[in-house]
This record gives sequence, structure tokens and C-alpha cells, in this order.
Amino acid sequence: MSKIRVSKRLNRLIKSGICPVEDASKYASELKQLAEKISDRKAVKKQINFFKALADETRLRILKLLEVREMCVCEIMVALDLTQPTASHHLRLLENAGLIKNRKDGKWVFYSLSDTGLLKKMHKLKIL
Repeated sequence: MSKIRVSKRLNRLIKSGICPVEDASKYASELKQLAEKISDRKAVKKQINFFKALADETRLRILKLLEVREMCVCEIMVALDLTQPTASHHLRLLENAGLIKNRKDGKWVFYSLSDTGLLKKMHKLKIL
């Protein structure tokens, strides 16, 4: 948004009495500082990855399967009728979001939930 528009909006806010400041540009600077202070960009990026991981039917179904027991990629592929690249893609997103972990056993990779408490909370809230 242009500086002129920001200034006009803030001036209207100040004139309405809602905002107890006198200088719109100073107030705009304070608001920007507040936004930077409360939202660490790295933390926000992690939160975005977390919610993106949960925003897909296949990934939620994978979480439900892993809630029952640890599984290898092949088992997840068969259970959900996925190709290997598709299963690996979804597993990678879930792992990057910190929702699942893997362990290698020879050539096999097994996946499990990284935090069962999180899914219990989701069940309690009737999200999962």
C-alpha cells in the first residue's frame, strides 16, 4: 500500500478518536515495529509448513495410519493406493513439518509419529 494511502487511513483513525496518537507516520512506524517484534519470520515459516502439512486429505490419512503403527513407504503406498513418488512427497512434507520421523533398517525406511500427544489433542478437538 502506498505511503499516501497509509497516511490517509491512519489520519482517519486518529481523527475518529480510536487511535490515541497525533502523528500518523510515527504511529505507522510503531505498528511495523510491533509486527516485526511479535512475528519471528523463521517461526512463521515453520507454522506455515505445519499447517500446509495438515491441509491435505492424503497427509491426514497417512497420519491416521501412523497413529496405528509404524509403517514403511511400501505399506503406505498400498494402503492409500499411491505411487512411490507421491507417497515420498507427502511423507517428506509431514517430516519437514515435524509431524513424523523415520528410521532406517537396512534398505527399508520406516515412518512413525514424532508426537502422539499432538494427535490426541486433535482427536479431543474433533479435528482428526
